[in-house]
Amino acid sequence: MNAQRIATIIRLELTQRVRSVAWYVLLGVFGVLLLGVTALTFISVPRDAFQEAGSTAYSIIVFFVLLLVVLVSPTLSGNAINGDRDAATLAPVQVTLATTTDIIVGKFLAAWITGLAFLVVAAPFLIFAAVFGEVRADVLLVSLVILVIEVAVVAGLGVALSGILARPLFSVAVTYLTVAALVVGTPIAFGLVGTAFPTEIESRQRFLEPVFTEPMQVPEECMTAEPGAATPLPECVDLGFGPGVEEPEYVCGEWMTSTYTVPRFDRVWWLLSANPFVILADATPTVWRDGYPVDAFGTLKVGVRTAQIAPETRQVYDECENATLAPGEQYPTAEEQVAGTVPSWFVGLGVQLALLALLMWRAAVRTHTPSRRLPPGTRIA
Repeated sequence: MNAQRIATIIRLELTQRVRSVAWYVLLGVFGVLLLGVTALTFISVPRDAFQEAGSTAYSIIVFFVLLLVVLVSPTLSGNAINGDRDAATLAPVQVTLATTTDIIVGKFLAAWITGLAFLVVAAPFLIFAAVFGEVRADVLLVSLVILVIEVAVVAGLGVALSGILARPLFSVAVTYLTVAALVVGTPIAFGLVGTAFPTEIESRQRFLEPVFTEPMQVPEECMTAEPGAATPLPECVDLGFGPGVEEPEYVCGEWMTSTYTVPRFDRVWWLLSANPFVILADATPTVWRDGYPVDAFGTLKVGVRTAQIAPETRQVYDECENATLAPGEQYPTAEEQVAGTVPSWFVGLGVQLALLALLMWRAAVRTHTPSRRLPPGTRIA
């Protein structure tokens, strides 16, 4: 590889995109959408939760940038190589000193820079949300690094498939299908496979039941008395119309047993590991408040991580024992549940990078000149 030749290819690729008016229109529409999302996020929260709104707005903007890159990048990079071959502009480059690796790497970096242009447009909104939301430095750094890497993966998939497939329209469609398999296909497979193999749960419950030693006799005048009156009738006080009423005695009721089935998502949670949005949320450090996340990163992370927890095949709830527990003491918080799980973002990212490397290698083989065999109808020059 030669850095000067790669830089020349990048400059040629970016020059073609900069001359397009539609490119600027797309960036302008993206900026308007970000403005609306940021404004609505801050407007929809109470004044006393302004800091929390900033953290939420920051995470939503990062997710929104990734979403737009996923939707737009296949169109911009899915015909990077075969589009030039179809327009008879690839062969003149191949007869220069530029090698096949130079061409593929240059087109990949140009597609990556094009995707990062959306991040540049989002920069003012990210800075605003990060400052007013007091976003932690580690959250800011990790989320942006993962976002930049995911933009590179999506752009690289388009460039690689454009080198493998001969028809530009077909390569763009396959790029969309590949990205859709990662973004939409993984949760669909997660839900279907987890639901297809359920497990039976046995539930046993017992509740406290009130016991009245004597039947309640309600005088007629108490029936017409207004509850909570300032001066209730003396005989109405013990019936609950005023202070001083005695609590009834409680005894443990009979055990009730029932069975039902639940999906086993703990067996298939790894299917979500290669999802770009899951990687972004799982890798970003979570900010907790009272045991629960304050932004969209943490919310998605909790949903994915808790899927690792296997359901108990025998659940017992005894109100006779839990009646003395404080509120919230009976069930673990989201922070406690996540602490008992394992991160999966590096596995999913490794799968994405391995897939990208394999496709890039195949694209280099298909683009190499001289070529021993070309698809029928392929234009050379």
